[in-house]
Amino acid sequence: MRVQGRPGIQYGGFVMAELSVQIGKLQMKNPVMTASGTFGYGLEFEDFMDISRIGGIIVKGTTRYHREGNPYPRMAETPSGMLNAVGLQNKGVEYFCEYIYPQISGIDTNMIVNVSGSAVEDYAETARMINSLEKIPAIELNISCPNVKQGGMAFGVSAKGAAEVVSAVRKVYDKTLIVKLSPNVTNIAEIACAVEAAGADSVSLINTLLGMAIDAERRRPLLSTVTGGLSGPAVKPIALRMVWQVAKAVKIPVIGLGGIMNATDAIEFFLAGASAIQIGTANFIDPATCVKVIDGINDYLDRHHYSSVQEIVGALEL
Repeated sequence: MRVQGRPGIQYGGFVMAELSVQIGKLQMKNPVMTASGTFGYGLEFEDFMDISRIGGIIVKGTTRYHREGNPYPRMAETPSGMLNAVGLQNKGVEYFCEYIYPQISGIDTNMIVNVSGSAVEDYAETARMINSLEKIPAIELNISCPNVKQGGMAFGVSAKGAAEVVSAVRKVYDKTLIVKLSPNVTNIAEIACAVEAAGADSVSLINTLLGMAIDAERRRPLLSTVTGGLSGPAVKPIALRMVWQVAKAVKIPVIGLGGIMNATDAIEFFLAGASAIQIGTANFIDPATCVKVIDGINDYLDRHHYSSVQEIVGALEL
């Protein structure tokens, strides 16, 4: 990994390629982020790695009011993936601002809040409250959650609905606004263009695919909600295709996620057009995946004689 004659920064005795990226106003030390709902508030992973090395930590979904989430069971393992129907369990934005924010505001990386809601007004009010938190430089607007009974995915499945909620949030939120898109649509590029026009600084995709699992012996669904969100390696080919389509359709940065388990997976998303990536399900398997992917990206750039990760964004040869 030691690079001769190439710009970079020193870390642990090695020379690193230039990994920094910019998403809207958000400056990140590297393009690796955690996916909401898979990394808690970051604090839970401090025993496993130096979490300040991660480019951005997207904390678990936050809503205007307290949510209990869905009844158990709400997670199920599937071939090459998992289903979840947690249902955005959290204690609400006021609790986050008063109790969680003070605990995470000192972490030396970008702490980003995933915002969800059941109505446009809920999204806007949650975003407005978070806007006042100095150490939260961005939010990820979740208009694509497939495991809640109202809101969420309802906004994300039409261009009009997606634009409506983004426009409302943009009026009260002046920091970097990332919008998380649903794959459970016919034309994801159309929705990406709609949220771009409504004021999004970036889009992240894909969220989980709607799926289900059945216990044949009991003749019952494995999830209490019957259906839930499918994630993991099984969804990666779909995620890559959608990132590639969206990157060609919009001018704002694209953040890719869906089945990224290692650095090679991450590189594939960069080549498809993603400027940054998120790691989700892999965190449950190996809590140190994020830092391993960061090192792996640097190794790839070294082997292929690139000085910056930005050189491979959208570099897929057709």
